[in-house]
Amino acid sequence: MTHAPPSPQSDAPLGFTAYEAIRHRLPAPARPGAARRAAHLGEIVDHFDTVLLDAFGVLNRGQAPIPGVPERIADLQAARKRVMVVSNAAGFSHATLMARYQRLGYQFDATDVITSRKTLVRQLEQEPRRHWGMIAGQQFGPDEFPPLDYRMLGDDIADYHAVDGFLFVGASEWTPARQALLTRSLLDNPRRLLVANPDLLAPQTGGDSTEPGTFAHQIQDATGVEPAFYGKPFANIFELALERLGPEIDRERTLMVGDTLHTDVLGGQAAGVRTALVTQTGVLADMDIDAAIDSSGIVPDWILDQA
Repeated sequence: MTHAPPSPQSDAPLGFTAYEAIRHRLPAPARPGAARRAAHLGEIVDHFDTVLLDAFGVLNRGQAPIPGVPERIADLQAARKRVMVVSNAAGFSHATLMARYQRLGYQFDATDVITSRKTLVRQLEQEPRRHWGMIAGQQFGPDEFPPLDYRMLGDDIADYHAVDGFLFVGASEWTPARQALLTRSLLDNPRRLLVANPDLLAPQTGGDSTEPGTFAHQIQDATGVEPAFYGKPFANIFELALERLGPEIDRERTLMVGDTLHTDVLGGQAAGVRTALVTQTGVLADMDIDAAIDSSGIVPDWILDQA
């Protein structure tokens, strides 16, 4: 059944209404938080030992850091807090992301950046051998992937028909015409579709970009093929992050910080950690946050102006 997006509320950004439209495909919300308010992480740092950070909308917007946040993260690290990035940034190699964070003014250990890309790689290590169709930008770089038999997909329908399954890693070069080819091929022959970025949109300096999650849900509506998602809000990326933290991690003193209710907060709740929503620098910056929380029923533990 096709679920049409609802008509947006006058004060609701497109991203919020889009997530509400596919809410039935997301994890159920866990216990509601207290929705306490603070200006930034520096005011609540004593409540937590470990901080998990989304990237886009929390650390940076497009190619620019969010003012004041690099210094605040450095203060957390100096206070010996464990700080990790948990991001749906799948379209870039790990080395590229590490260089980006350093350029933005952040100093993260390479092992403390967990992405949906890494989460997909973990799954591919368990998948049977297939000839995959790869959907990604030219900056993709298969560095971290296991030995993989794949071809990049473009504008030739024969390539879509020739593969045994599809890996949707990045949408920077995806077009409506290519989306139509993928839909046609899956209608003719349903196959596995693994999606390394469940995000629908991502905040950029010039406006929001359309991410793989949007295209994957359109595919499901059009073909009935159910994508396998890797990344927030799904459990697999949090399992990978918590595995890195070790069995002694205290989830009550672990905080997931993000700019979306439907990925960061919902995913953090499902993982059993505390959550904080930043409201002035991400996808909900133009929305009445109390109305968004009431409408969605997803209630974070903290509401912050910014990280």
